[in-house]
Amino acid sequence: MSSPLLFAIAALIWGSTFWAITLQLDAVAPAVSVVYRFGLASATLFLLCLARGDRLRLPWPAQRWMLVQGLFSFALSYICTYNAERYLVSALVAVLFALMVFWNPICSRLAFGTPIAWRTWAAGLVAISGVSMLFFHAIAVAWKDIMGGGSGHFLLGLGLALTATISSSAGNVVVSKVRAHSANLMLTMAWSMLWGTVMVACWALASGQAFTLPSAPRYWAGLVYLSMFGSVIAFNAYFTLINRIGSQKAVYIGVVTPVISVLLSIKLENYRPGPVEMLGMLLCLASVAWAVRAPSPTPKQACDLTTLPEVP
Repeated sequence: MSSPLLFAIAALIWGSTFWAITLQLDAVAPAVSVVYRFGLASATLFLLCLARGDRLRLPWPAQRWMLVQGLFSFALSYICTYNAERYLVSALVAVLFALMVFWNPICSRLAFGTPIAWRTWAAGLVAISGVSMLFFHAIAVAWKDIMGGGSGHFLLGLGLALTATISSSAGNVVVSKVRAHSANLMLTMAWSMLWGTVMVACWALASGQAFTLPSAPRYWAGLVYLSMFGSVIAFNAYFTLINRIGSQKAVYIGVVTPVISVLLSIKLENYRPGPVEMLGMLLCLASVAWAVRAPSPTPKQACDLTTLPEVP
């Protein structure tokens, strides 16, 4: 499958998952929904691996990195995301994930010493400017409410969403370490999601959250969509893309998804963007096109690609 098609699949699916998460917020605790989502996704991936005849066991050096990936990519990131959507509209959370265009290269720089090109900063600045324009009015209203003695839930949601973006970027960097031990993307995803599920489940049990089974059809429809499409298919496309073009380019999926989220809000939530919001969407798309067309880094620079040496 071509890289542009993988990019489009992940962007289109994740652009809708931020809204789909809202279908699960009232039935059970957010952490419990995360356990259900990635537990189902992990089981599906393991079954697919068995159907292909894969050997499921992996050595501890590989499991060590998959545990770290599970912590950042599937545990901390999604606990924060689900809780953030209790206080922020789903599309705004999607907008904040565009900040990963900065966090990814910074995390890669800290972990591997990967140089950060001026083009990355410039395209990221354009992208962030665009997504800021998308929700300029919503942010202004929320800030005015806080200044007037409001609840401050907006700031809590903002902090949770920012934590989720940083955690996701840290997980993206770990992908290269996982792939250095195993080229079986589906199997490593299954293990990483399982580790993340176990960690979230332990935290939910320790904090006294009840594992109930909701009866609302919309909850289960959202769960199936988030597990099968948002987790199994989208993450498969995304991690494959990281190994092809690097995380610093693949992360621009997170710039396209807010645009899709806004379009869904227009259809489902009667959101009507003005000229400023429309200009913001154009800036987002332009920054993606510019960043993705940038030349790929050399093997010595691309520490986040599959050219990494074997991890001891």
